Amino acid sequence: MSDLTSGGHEAEPHRNIGGRLNWLRAGVLGANDGIVSVAGLVVGVAAATVERGPVLTAGTAGLVAGAVSMALGEYVSVSTQRDTEIALLSKERRELDEEPEQELAELVAMYEDKGLSPETAWIVAEELTAHDSFAAHVDIELGIDPDALTNPWQAAASSAIAFVSGALLPLLAIVLLPASSRIAVTFAVVLVALAATGTISAWLGGSSRWPAVTRIVTGGALAMIVTYGVGQLAGVAGI
Repeated sequence: MSDLTSGGHEAEPHRNIGGRLNWLRAGVLGANDGIVSVAGLVVGVAAATVERGPVLTAGTAGLVAGAVSMALGEYVSVSTQRDTEIALLSKERRELDEEPEQELAELVAMYEDKGLSPETAWIVAEELTAHDSFAAHVDIELGIDPDALTNPWQAAASSAIAFVSGALLPLLAIVLLPASSRIAVTFAVVLVALAATGTISAWLGGSSRWPAVTRIVTGGALAMIVTYGVGQLAGVAGI
């Protein structure tokens, strides 16, 4: 029993670390979206005109629209997840009130499935039920911490901030640089930034660095090349 108890205490920090890493990974991906989206937009406009105003207007509009879209999408997604988790928690609480013996037997069966002997599973289930039956069930059955449900407003704000932080890089680069060099320098700056986000995302995911960096840099470069070509055609056509 002492080993099982200590294992439970050790699992909680690992779970918290995993949650923080997921948030960090989401932030890196959000920043990457901001970099690629706004870089493609401003490079395309800059290819069509040497005027700074249209580039700044388009880039700012893309930044704001992208941040709002990311925040709204994250808010809806997390709100749906939170509503589902609350419904599952309510259902579990109701079942514990109405069918405590059946729920205890279910808890025993789940511990047996994890490899405990029937005798040990009964002891563990009974002691955990006596301590906090609801916490015991939602932990092993649902994998939900009732005290750590994701806040949709926090998720929306984090997503928007991550997008803006990435989007500002190509926007500032192309607006502050002279017209003669702004596209080439912005292109290079964006690729370096994408290589950095690819490296970080690979490190967070524990995967190989180079495949992640190659994919993300290639995708970003392709996006800028395509929008640059579209901008050139639009500029020639006088659109």
